[in-house]
Amino acid sequence: MTPVRRATPEDAEEVLRLRQVMLDSVRGGNPATDWQAESLPTLRARLAEPDGDFAAFVVDHPERPGTLAALVAGTVDYRIGRTGNPLGIVGYVFSVATDPDARRRGYARACMDVLLEWFRARGVRRVQLTASREAEPLYASLGFRPKPDPLMELPL
Repeated sequence: MTPVRRATPEDAEEVLRLRQVMLDSVRGGNPATDWQAESLPTLRARLAEPDGDFAAFVVDHPERPGTLAALVAGTVDYRIGRTGNPLGIVGYVFSVATDPDARRRGYARACMDVLLEWFRARGVRRVQLTASREAEPLYASLGFRPKPDPLMELPL
């Protein structure tokens, strides 16, 4: 069994490193890392909130002490209820990343299993994510289904 644990503030730099691994794998991703210095204090603070609406789960790298092999992060959001989700609680998964030299060992799946349990414990009935083509088989095996809804975004 893969030992998954909740990320702590001490993991923040490694969490950002693995987030960059994920961002680099996205088509059209930006390899710049200058944003990480500004992000670090907020991430540390969020990782210190044990009962907040954000959680990250990690696996320590078995061959490189002090580094992480895998990361999964998620948030719980409130949206006005509707049929199938009258409480309006929605989970969102992001930053699923595995260090390139630690792939194909089940780390991302183990982290996802723990994150999904975390969502269930908070009353989440729906979980959403955006999947890369490479990750679609993992998410499908966990029960995720594609939706036809297109995502739109407005930068402010």
